[in-house]
Amino acid sequence: MAATTITTSRNAPSAGGPTTIAELIRAQWGDHRAGVKSGEGTLTRHETAAGAAARAALFGDLLPRGAEPHIGVLLDNVPEYPLWLGAAALAGAAVAGINPTRRGPELARDIAHTDCAVLITERAHLPLLAGLSLTVPPERVLVVDDPAYRALVEPYEGTRPDEITTTPTPASRMLLYFTSGSTGAPKAAICTQGRLAAAGHSLVGYLGVRRDDVHYLCMPMFHGNAVIAGWAPALAGGAAVALRRRFSASAFLPDVRRYGATYFTYVGRAVQYLLATPAAPDDRDNPLRTGFGTEAGAVDAARFADRFGVRLIEGYGSSEGGAALQRSPDTPPCAIGRPAPDDDLAVVDPDTGAELPRARLDADGRLLNGDQAIGELVNRGRSSFEGYWRNPEATAARTRGRLEGRVGAGWYWTGDLFFRDTKGFFHFAGRTDDRLRVDSENLATAMIENILARYAPATGAAVYAVPDPVAGDQVMATLALRDGAVFDPEDFVAFLAAQPDLGTKMAPRFVRTVAELPVTATGKVHRVALRRAGFRCFEPVWWTPMGLGRPGAAGPAASAGSSYRRFTGEDRAALLAGYRAHDRAHLLER
Repeated sequence: MAATTITTSRNAPSAGGPTTIAELIRAQWGDHRAGVKSGEGTLTRHETAAGAAARAALFGDLLPRGAEPHIGVLLDNVPEYPLWLGAAALAGAAVAGINPTRRGPELARDIAHTDCAVLITERAHLPLLAGLSLTVPPERVLVVDDPAYRALVEPYEGTRPDEITTTPTPASRMLLYFTSGSTGAPKAAICTQGRLAAAGHSLVGYLGVRRDDVHYLCMPMFHGNAVIAGWAPALAGGAAVALRRRFSASAFLPDVRRYGATYFTYVGRAVQYLLATPAAPDDRDNPLRTGFGTEAGAVDAARFADRFGVRLIEGYGSSEGGAALQRSPDTPPCAIGRPAPDDDLAVVDPDTGAELPRARLDADGRLLNGDQAIGELVNRGRSSFEGYWRNPEATAARTRGRLEGRVGAGWYWTGDLFFRDTKGFFHFAGRTDDRLRVDSENLATAMIENILARYAPATGAAVYAVPDPVAGDQVMATLALRDGAVFDPEDFVAFLAAQPDLGTKMAPRFVRTVAELPVTATGKVHRVALRRAGFRCFEPVWWTPMGLGRPGAAGPAASAGSSYRRFTGEDRAALLAGYRAHDRAHLLER
């Protein structure tokens, strides 16, 4: 689920609950229980409210007349991050999470695009800003670990939250967070105080958040996952948060024990990194109750529960808040879940908008009618999508707002592929650009990845399309191998042959082996980079020239002898000649 974060279905606040984040910040005043834990110590909930109020007052004086009330935050997960989130809420301002893995003009573009009036950063990130033409003047670039910053904040200390004269409403912008799209400039999704507060309230109920819980935030706070699924429910449920500057697999359990963490969020590869750490006899000796996130996969979720004694709850929600699915106790392991009863989610043909037939699965879980059942997930009813900042074209494209009179205009189009089984459960099948078409058969990358996740020598797998020299696509997989493991082609063929749900076209034609999968700044597998490299990469590639099909299958696919061999320079030259002969070489650059 690239470019997704976890949100809730309708994001409606609980009856009588606070409808803004500002109200939740004010409610912390006088509460002397732990609020923010980190390597720098512990702030009580009262202290976090006081710190937010001081920074809100400072921001009010720094904000130029007529400027957008936007605060760029270029920080790791340090206590100043939630303090400035609280300050923005009280001041009726929006935090633009600035990604520290961006560089040069792209970083400057993100700051300029979100109209940041003030930029909050730290010494470690100052080299990123050196030499850039910033739209924020130097006097409004605040460095939180510089003595000058402490002197700047000190006069405002003692400000009470109720002394901030701004009165935010549920419609006040709260977050501008960049989606993790891999092509084109990132889009800044808008999240209002009402939506964020509602998501917090909803997750309190869904996850059973308690006042003595501690939410461990190890995913980057510039991304929506950590704020929406970690910070907001802790704020709404009266729980504390514990901060890890940056995710560390080796520090995970020590942190969890040190802070008494009961809950954590994850995205992308975090679970696989944790499973790749050396097992210890006391792995299950931890206070965690659950983890909540996306892309762990059924196999890794089961391994995680067995090793650490912690249940992972897989969810689905678009970063922009347009659609969400929730698990229930009867959700099959490989499914995501169902929408809320009053949400109108469907799997449709992306060209016509027609709802597609339900998926048929055999006894082994193999999808029998992928050609008919896989389509794009849409929300045909009311959604929480609030648009992209200063990007009307992208906003219109998400809702097909320029297709008046046509089916699908006004719906929320997720950009994700799904299929829906006969019991109504939705199954993730990849991004719309992750669809493969092999020998006229549509395949879902996510389903193949779920199968390859069972391969013991690998810590992770990514599946993507490479163009066939003649027509359609071929399947390519990149496997991240465990320390000390080597790729054994015969062992891999035997593994594939033993998988009952491996379809006849699913076996990879190309297998690339790496030490680690490339990831985006938010920890998700960077499939676009893998797809662009294809078989033209530095790492070892194994292939079967005729394609494997399903090992042991009858027909042309079986004639390759069901074996892999190293992909050589001669193989590459011959294959590229085939692309040129069929005028398809340009497809390798897509």
